[in-house]
Amino acid sequence: MAHRRFERGPSSFRAEFLRRAQQELAVPIPDTVVTDDDLAHLPNAVASFVRASGAVGRPSIGNFHATIRGRIRGGPDQPWMPFTGQQVNRYGSEPSRLFHIVASMRGVPTDVLHEFIGADATMRAKVLSMIPIIDATGPEMTRSETVTILNDMCLLAPAALVDAPIEWETFDARTVRATFGRLDETITATLTFDEAGMLANFSSEDRSRSSKDGSTFTPQRWTTPVLEYQTMQGRRVCAYGEGRWHPDPPDIEFAYLEFGLDAIHYNVTSIG
Repeated sequence: MAHRRFERGPSSFRAEFLRRAQQELAVPIPDTVVTDDDLAHLPNAVASFVRASGAVGRPSIGNFHATIRGRIRGGPDQPWMPFTGQQVNRYGSEPSRLFHIVASMRGVPTDVLHEFIGADATMRAKVLSMIPIIDATGPEMTRSETVTILNDMCLLAPAALVDAPIEWETFDARTVRATFGRLDETITATLTFDEAGMLANFSSEDRSRSSKDGSTFTPQRWTTPVLEYQTMQGRRVCAYGEGRWHPDPPDIEFAYLEFGLDAIHYNVTSIG
């Protein structure tokens, strides 16, 4: 079929993802190890979480490469679309995020590529790897992806919270607020921890839900409850969770994303 040639061709989203990822992975990785003293500036709940994640005694995180799978939908009355994908995040003074998935709706493949390198975030999608259906950019997109970078740190790379530009506010023994800055963007999120000290939920008012074609954005509360943890690469990370939108009444909250982590590797220099 014709779309097979475009799926992996030099102009495909997959090829662009690999090129951009290799550029990001070429940035030097910090040669440091997280110690218990490094957690001293964190709120007790966050320090306990980072410690429980297995960060202490292991290298600081400069980047990660993850492979994921799950399903996604546009609304509570829309059909679920299964997807597979991969993601590369880099940390440091200017964190970046690359996320490529291939979803399927009634057997028709759709490529989606999120890129957040530099000042502006973008989200693009093509049906059959050929027909553009989404080309989203702008301040709402950038703000939303800034929230997602913080969320990724919490769920997949807790050790990166140690050096991140975050101001913390403690509400109670299990709840904190994080104010995270990246370039000119500043966002906030509330982190809730369970009795074992692990992150149970992440909530932010600074993410926007896009329209079907990505042309408009509606601010809505966004949460990512963690449903399962696993130890991978010696670190305890979110292995299964949800993404949920919380629209204003009379509409009700709903899960638009269910995701599972198949594998994750830290401080890599290539993904092949």
